[in-house]
Amino acid sequence: MTDTTATTSAPVMTPERTAYAVLLAVSFCHLLNDVMQSLLAAIYPMLKDGYGLAFWQIGLLTMTFQVTASLLQPLIGMTTDKRPMPYSLPFGMGSTLVGLLLLSSAATYPLLLLGAAFIGFGSAIFHPESSRVARLASGGRYGLAQAVFQVGGNFGTAIGPLLAAFIVVPRGQGSVAWFSVIALVGMIVLWRVSGWYARYRAASAKRPAPKPAVTLPRKKVVTALAVLIALVFSKHVYMASISSYYTFFVIEKFGVSVQDAQILLFIFLGAAAVGTVMGGPIGDRFGSKTVIWFSILGVLPFTLILPYANFFWTPILTAIIGLILASAFPQIVVFAQELVPGRVGMIAGIFFGFAFGLGGLGAAVLGVVADAKGIEFVYGVCSFLPMIGLLAVFLPNMRKEREVYAAQSAVGAVR
Repeated sequence: MTDTTATTSAPVMTPERTAYAVLLAVSFCHLLNDVMQSLLAAIYPMLKDGYGLAFWQIGLLTMTFQVTASLLQPLIGMTTDKRPMPYSLPFGMGSTLVGLLLLSSAATYPLLLLGAAFIGFGSAIFHPESSRVARLASGGRYGLAQAVFQVGGNFGTAIGPLLAAFIVVPRGQGSVAWFSVIALVGMIVLWRVSGWYARYRAASAKRPAPKPAVTLPRKKVVTALAVLIALVFSKHVYMASISSYYTFFVIEKFGVSVQDAQILLFIFLGAAAVGTVMGGPIGDRFGSKTVIWFSILGVLPFTLILPYANFFWTPILTAIIGLILASAFPQIVVFAQELVPGRVGMIAGIFFGFAFGLGGLGAAVLGVVADAKGIEFVYGVCSFLPMIGLLAVFLPNMRKEREVYAAQSAVGAVR
């Protein structure tokens, strides 16, 4: 991006074919990565009782994990934009493995924080480079590629609480170490993905860079990025309220068991995974802005009702919320990458990292509020967050911008 303009390349099909095997591989590793990461939040009730933690300490665990990832992801993305490091992917998975071993054996709260930090570091490496690999393997179907990549993480996040409910909760904190086997599997698969990535770079080194398809003023690009960041704030702070405190909410309000609460959390996270899959191809067909509008603002009626719903309607409403809210993020990433071409890693790092950071900060703040006002008050406040979706009106219509730019270019060529 220059001082005056930014150019984007049209998201059209390239002569390359979509590399589905690579997409499925990074999606599978995203699943493994997020299964391991979700174990932290899934065992919060056990850690709270076992270590005598307050809600603010639970929030600090989330913040340590997510802020570690958020601070490092943009830096790693910018670094790898200039100097790609394909084989950093298995290294990042190894960091997550170390974090799991620390969580399983920690005898003190500071060691729990250190384990959370190692998991965050693994996330910081994994997400920008895996997102870049997904884009390279997309064959031009960027929304589909991001959705396939992200849905692995959504399913991993959804499965984590179930594994915690049926493996970790009955067998104790030490059983977290069993999941180090998953990390080893991920490292093996990512080594193969890294080999494809390295070969792709070698083969594409002689190809000409794509020509710009549209030119946007710098001010419009900055405004659009600011709006996208605000939308990510709305989405991920609300998601943090669910992932960190939903189990406490249903336990306190309805008196369900810890295992039943984990199953209810799985319903929400599973619906979010389905929403992610739907959002990618729909955005490729109808445009990213349409999906973003529907996802962020369209979920508002359901979030407003949730704090006052009875036990029957609570899982239904959370499933609807997860389905709608999750559909936006693949398109937000694609939209931002289109606004700032040539900075795939940086944009992925900023938006994945910003998502983690906001989730962590939101979890910490919501924990303090929950201690002071109660967990039901938290959900009453968070129910208004999707109103920030109204800011989507300030996003440019990229399809219209491309059509106008193409028409202007054609007129210029005739002259």
